[in-house]
Amino acid sequence: QVQLAESGGGLVQTGGSLRLSCAASGTISAMPIVSWHRQAPGKQREMVARIAYGNPTYYSDSVKGRFTISGDNAKNTVYLYMNSLQPEDTAVYYCSATIRRRAFSPTADYWGQGTQVTVSS
Repeated sequence: QVQLAESGGGLVQTGGSLRLSCAASGTISAMPIVSWHRQAPGKQREMVARIAYGNPTYYSDSVKGRFTISGDNAKNTVYLYMNSLQPEDTAVYYCSATIRRRAFSPTADYWGQGTQVTVSS
């Protein structure tokens, strides 16, 4: 069984920084796509960053230049570095991953439970 676990959320002041982690556990052969999403109260979930093997990294316009996504393949972990945080960044942040559990097997998508990020003004 594969699980994704986010961590690193918390309360930070405007202009501050946080690093979120998305750690995948279980039987994993490859994790070619990992995305970070967020959902603020009363709003739809939006993808803010994605790292995909062989493709350019994606950032939404709302976080471009402030957030950085990177991965550690050895640890099956993807990070989201968030700088210059603003109150509008307040949301629950989720990671999702496309994972192949064994060589030549189909991929499947997995989601974590989310971690709360609150930016105070």
